[in-house]
Amino acid sequence: MKAIRVERTGGPEVLELIDAEPAAPRAGQLAVRVAVAGVNYIDTYHRSGSYPQTPPFGLGQEGAGVITAIGSDITGADVTGFAVGDRVAWWHTPLAGDNGSYAEHVVVNAASTVHVPDAVSDEIAAAVLLQGLTAHYLIASSYPVAAGDTVLVHAAAGGVGLLLTQLAKARGARVIATASTAEKRLLAKDNGADEVLGYDDFAAEVRRLTDGVGVSVVYDGVGKDTFDDSLASLRPRGLLALYGASSGQVPPFDLQRLNPAGSLFVTRPTLAHHVATR
Repeated sequence: MKAIRVERTGGPEVLELIDAEPAAPRAGQLAVRVAVAGVNYIDTYHRSGSYPQTPPFGLGQEGAGVITAIGSDITGADVTGFAVGDRVAWWHTPLAGDNGSYAEHVVVNAASTVHVPDAVSDEIAAAVLLQGLTAHYLIASSYPVAAGDTVLVHAAAGGVGLLLTQLAKARGARVIATASTAEKRLLAKDNGADEVLGYDDFAAEVRRLTDGVGVSVVYDGVGKDTFDDSLASLRPRGLLALYGASSGQVPPFDLQRLNPAGSLFVTRPTLAHHVATR
């Protein structure tokens, strides 16, 4: 089979197309023929070494396809019901030597796999699982959004941002969104954002829109370029959920800054810790 392998970290040039033997599923695992692989920003973190992995490793954390083989000991209420030929989607982190979803075949944990309904295409199933799980933990766990909250969603036209906006609105929150272009701002607005801003002086605009109070939570996948103004956008005891770093990692900062700014909270969550026991 064909697969993408990373032997050393770096830019896109380190991606190698290789021939490999499909792995056999072990206990609790499923072998799947990949129909569509999801592409996510976190893949660039693994490739570049921002999120350290031990080479060689595969890329791609999610996808959709058809089960070709089932490992032994598929037991338990959460993992029963799979059969060869089933359409499924999955989320997983490839380990050293494993293939990721950028491959023709992949082995995934049954506990991290779901059936795909007939009405859902492979393309949708492969694109929504990781981003959907991320949006869900952010809005249900990192800061449980409730009716009456005002939230700020950065990169609101991206995959996670669009889902966060819709989920926050479904919970009765007011959503202030940011996006980098007029086209993206229109997309965010069409998906429910109440106000949509550019990134220039967004903290001042947030203060104006909230009568100087600030927002309950900022969902920030941008990182370095938005960090300071994200903190400045929060109400007292507000929370910054820094779930990504598309502009670069936030450099070390003095925690004492959080005190005079309003006893603020900052969290740097990741999906793996929210599904570790699933």
